[in-house]
Amino acid sequence: MLSESARMASAAEAKFRINAPNSKPRAIKVIALDKRSEDVVKRLAKASWNKASFFTSVHFESPPQTGADWSMKAWLNDLAGRTSKLVDEINSADLVVMVASAGNKAEAASVIGEAAALKRVMTTALILDKGSASHEALSETLLHLRPYASMVVVADDEDYIESMLVALRA
Repeated sequence: MLSESARMASAAEAKFRINAPNSKPRAIKVIALDKRSEDVVKRLAKASWNKASFFTSVHFESPPQTGADWSMKAWLNDLAGRTSKLVDEINSADLVVMVASAGNKAEAASVIGEAAALKRVMTTALILDKGSASHEALSETLLHLRPYASMVVVADDEDYIESMLVALRA
């Protein structure tokens, strides 16, 4: 009697194998929300990624108007300094990752989160905290990020941010 492994490696079972990758790479947009996280995002962008795009700043023109689907005009800058519309970047994304450092208010998370929710794109927030920020400062950052992120992770160091992006298939 053949073992299960031997049976699965047989020619008879070969017709049931799927000879394709498990899934396509995700289109991930990584957005820094403050100066410290911008430095981290720039460093991470130098690595080899599947389909991740990295952005360092968010600019706004006006707040959303009541009753409108999306009237906020917001732009992102990529690492080369090129400007693109926030909504256009979110339209082409499977996941938006916001990176903030503890102690910063991360107000841009509300605009990014609302645009992502409108387009049905999942969001994740990664917070850099080396223990230097107070509990109150971390709470302030969480207050701004939590309503707009499906997953929030507080990272002890920058290497954890990189590990999270790898786990998210960036």
